[in-house]
Amino acid sequence: MKKFNVAVIGATGMVGQRFLLLLENHPWFNPVALAASPSSAGKKYEDAVAGRWAMTSPIPERYKTMTVLDAEADVQKIASLADFVFCAVNMKKDEIRALEEKYAKAEVPVISNNSAHRGTPDVPMIIPEINPEHAEIIGAQKKRIGTKRGFIAVKSNCSLQSYVPALHPLKKFGVKCAAVTTYQAISGAGKTFDRMPEIIDNVIPYIGGEEEKSELEPLKIWGQIEGDKIVNATSPKITAQCLRVPVSDGHTAAVFVSFDKKPTKEEILQAWDEFSGEPQKLGLPSAPKKFLHYFEENDRPQAKLDRMLENGMAVSVGRLREDILFDYKFVCLSHNTLRGAAGGAVLMAELLAAKGYLD
Repeated sequence: MKKFNVAVIGATGMVGQRFLLLLENHPWFNPVALAASPSSAGKKYEDAVAGRWAMTSPIPERYKTMTVLDAEADVQKIASLADFVFCAVNMKKDEIRALEEKYAKAEVPVISNNSAHRGTPDVPMIIPEINPEHAEIIGAQKKRIGTKRGFIAVKSNCSLQSYVPALHPLKKFGVKCAAVTTYQAISGAGKTFDRMPEIIDNVIPYIGGEEEKSELEPLKIWGQIEGDKIVNATSPKITAQCLRVPVSDGHTAAVFVSFDKKPTKEEILQAWDEFSGEPQKLGLPSAPKKFLHYFEENDRPQAKLDRMLENGMAVSVGRLREDILFDYKFVCLSHNTLRGAAGGAVLMAELLAAKGYLD
């Protein structure tokens, strides 16, 4: 695989920081430009993040003296340096939409961690193990925006990354409906404990927009390409509640599910154990060897113990049992800034690179 030069747009935020750690020694992707808001532009990276580096690992030396560019004003400069960009900016949704389109029209593919284009019918929203075929819509998108190379591809919301991978292999049994409660880490809000004192000894039962995303985005992921757009699936029906909990990293989901044809517990466990996707077949650098890991212990998975499974890119499942209202219930866990954010976007970029979309 050839080396691709990449830029990180929104490099000073928590997800941007995670991108930089993941790209530090990446075998395919070489970070050549970092961009952020005008308040950070012109500064050395270590000065731009002084007092707000949120990772447990220190800032890699290679980034410290890089000059931060202006994400909006320096689009053409970044386009001349980078083969594609990762985007994780903190802006209003319409501003993000416009910015990502600006990069795409400058003939730079955009791999986005933002929600602004998740509802755009010809923008693929890819979980690489689940719907890699949605990349095929990129041709229609390029035709619409009038580009040869430039396009936008997005990853789904971090709250989905725990339970959708566990439900997906069970669709062959006819998943009829599911109820999900997510218990979401503070890093999902871009916070650490010292910057979110209100979460200590507390649970906050509301995360703006999260429940709607959790109910609707799976239907796009499970949708079909029809002509020049992705048409959402109409089922299964999902109802969600999303809570912010005092955990640094790792989103947990309690899932209740009913089927058209109720499988046995053994059939469910076998479906999870045997499930593998395109990233595993292709041996992509960031892909977990095994996507879904089932724990037999009653007290697993736990965020503190299991979020870093396979470098934070695997999904943990446990506590599968029959339910008195639904057919079954179980618990899932994924690392929200790795599998759920930057890591999922890097894996999507690897998939697109392997399939030739970044050439």
